[in-house]
Amino acid sequence: MNNRKSVGLFVSMAFGAALAGASVAHAATLSISCGAVGQEFEFCKTGTEAWAKKTGNEVKLISTPNSATERLALYQQLLAAGAADVDVFQIDVVWPGTLANHLTDLTPYAKDAVKEHFPAIIKNNTVDGKLVAMPWFTDAGLLYYRKDLLAKHGAQPPQTWQELAETAKKIQDAERAAGNDKMWGFVWQGRAYEGLTCNALEWVASYNGGTVVDESGKITINNPQAVAAINNAAGWVKTISPEGVLNYTEEESRGVFQSGNAAFMRNWPYAWPLAQGPESAIKDKVGVSALPKGGADGRSAATLGGWQLAVSKYSKNQELAADLVMYLTSAEEQKRRAVKGAYNPTIESLYKDQEILAAAPFMGELYDTFVNAVARPSTVTGANYNQASNQFWNAVHGVLSGRAKADASLAQLEASLKRMSRGGKW
Repeated sequence: MNNRKSVGLFVSMAFGAALAGASVAHAATLSISCGAVGQEFEFCKTGTEAWAKKTGNEVKLISTPNSATERLALYQQLLAAGAADVDVFQIDVVWPGTLANHLTDLTPYAKDAVKEHFPAIIKNNTVDGKLVAMPWFTDAGLLYYRKDLLAKHGAQPPQTWQELAETAKKIQDAERAAGNDKMWGFVWQGRAYEGLTCNALEWVASYNGGTVVDESGKITINNPQAVAAINNAAGWVKTISPEGVLNYTEEESRGVFQSGNAAFMRNWPYAWPLAQGPESAIKDKVGVSALPKGGADGRSAATLGGWQLAVSKYSKNQELAADLVMYLTSAEEQKRRAVKGAYNPTIESLYKDQEILAAAPFMGELYDTFVNAVARPSTVTGANYNQASNQFWNAVHGVLSGRAKADASLAQLEASLKRMSRGGKW
């Protein structure tokens, strides 16, 4: 099936189902693509419903793949076809440069609201002087742990990756001996997709191994610290992490941890309210901390994540779509999402809000983790970022799965990135 036909089929299926139940005529009907990781879709639904009630318009939600990699491919397919059926896109923090040519400049609509948001994220969303997306929520990788199990086995939250591995193995073995043969020490996101880029960047940066490509455009990934970091992670597979972790995304990891079958988990903040939910097997047993360092001389490094809202330049209702974006990214809506869903605000003043801090204490305790998160090299690599990230996660996945050695894999990655950048520097 060619691209245009597949896009048409996607849109007709999504909207055919949605419009079948519509019985009330509104001034306009907008559509928004929302993620569905954890509670994302439900929070998008309630937020858009509030705007619709306020304005007298209607909003239809389109569900998209949970995998960021698959979602980007779908977006590119839709936008390349000039599809006007999707007005607002939820886009990853690393996509503005890739999708900018298809997005509306929101500067006239945002006005002074941009001053409320973290400047670094506004800068990230500005391409060639145009504000192509508004920050919706920010993210950084966190370490979740079982408070009860650490206390039971006389352990503290680990400060280094070595401590994590030792504590995870100790708890895993003891709990298996006590009857839980499904217990694992540590779960994370190991599938060959963008989530592995996030995990691996944290490992490499925590060992002072750089960020794959530095801010000047120099390719830095082939270094001894990065090799050590990737080798260390490969040692977790089949020892403290199941072999299946090589196909885990965020939700598979959360499923194992939330069912009570892992001592530690690397994930994003969205997992907090779900782990604390009334049906969670680990309710009130979970702690959250910064990710471990890569050794005594290393540092705690969390990859910057987060999602933005952008208006398609092919939308037939751009002004209304921009109004929806400004509502959903407002302080009031960001506070609601933070209190009920632990979605980290992009508005700095909200980190002093007592209701937010009561609902998700780690937002205050780990504030520095969020504001100093490590950015992926999306700005410097521009439109080539997705291809560069694909090369990185595949190189790492090869080592994790035992198909390649870290030193050889990173040397090959360096050579590939140099070819991609046409000379070794972006």
